[in-house]
Amino acid sequence: MRVVMFGYQTWGHRTLQALLDSDHEVVLAVTHPKSDHVYEKIWDDSVADLAEKHGVPVLLRNRPDDPELLAALKDAEPDLIVANNWRTVLPPEVFDLPPHGTLNIHDSLLPAYAGFSPLIWALINGEREVGVTAHRMNAELDAGDVLLQRAVPVGAADTVADLFHRTVDLIGPVVNESLDLIASGRAQWIPQDRSRASFFHKRSLEDSRIDWTWPAEAIERLVRAQCDPYPNAFTHHRGQRIRIVESAVSEGRYGGTPGRIFIREGDGIVIVAGTEARNGRLRGLVVKRVRTEDGAEHAATDYFRTMGGYLTGRP
Repeated sequence: MRVVMFGYQTWGHRTLQALLDSDHEVVLAVTHPKSDHVYEKIWDDSVADLAEKHGVPVLLRNRPDDPELLAALKDAEPDLIVANNWRTVLPPEVFDLPPHGTLNIHDSLLPAYAGFSPLIWALINGEREVGVTAHRMNAELDAGDVLLQRAVPVGAADTVADLFHRTVDLIGPVVNESLDLIASGRAQWIPQDRSRASFFHKRSLEDSRIDWTWPAEAIERLVRAQCDPYPNAFTHHRGQRIRIVESAVSEGRYGGTPGRIFIREGDGIVIVAGTEARNGRLRGLVVKRVRTEDGAEHAATDYFRTMGGYLTGRP
């Protein structure tokens, strides 16, 4: 088949590489210009550089609706478009142009976690597995019929970086198997159960702010979901922002006001957490390592030399 690829960052790069390694012909790659958005500078392998290295024509676009792009797509005469991590809406005149339509590769187990940053949201929410879905694009966000899915488990100590590497390794096999099914006429498209759909927005720095009224278990997952190289989960101590680099849920149960710097437990410092903390029935968050605004990292037991005081959402 003749294939046009729409994609961006490492997800798009892996998809293009899979297409280049396949028996199909990549006739055009469309990608976004480089961005200064904090989340778009992470996992930023260049689709444009890979395409140019292999002699594939490249178009850089923020939006896919200009006459020049539409003309280039028609001239390319694709049998299929394959998209992964394209950041703006593709119009019907694009996604319905090829005979086989557009195959979108999305890093969640649709219909759950449609939209943006699905791995981060899934980890925060305590999901037990994550994965990759290949589906046919339609006019709704990540809502088209599913061709295939692959899942991996989420371990108790997994970070979002662990899940990224585990799921990005699924892209090549998913793309290759999907194209084989489509080219051979064996593709079976399964409609999504829209009653199970959920949608998530792009993340920003505000989404990394710790709310100490959350249960400790949820805050601990937030810390793992915002591990390096992502912007770390953060809070404020004595008016200064600090990032929580490593944490755990306490063994003991602690009562008091959420955010209170309470007591040493093991190799960390317990912070009271949860709206029901006052009854003394909840676990606290054991903060183990913190990073200050100058980039210096400290063991929490060294940083918090005395107990008392509070960690707060704002200065």
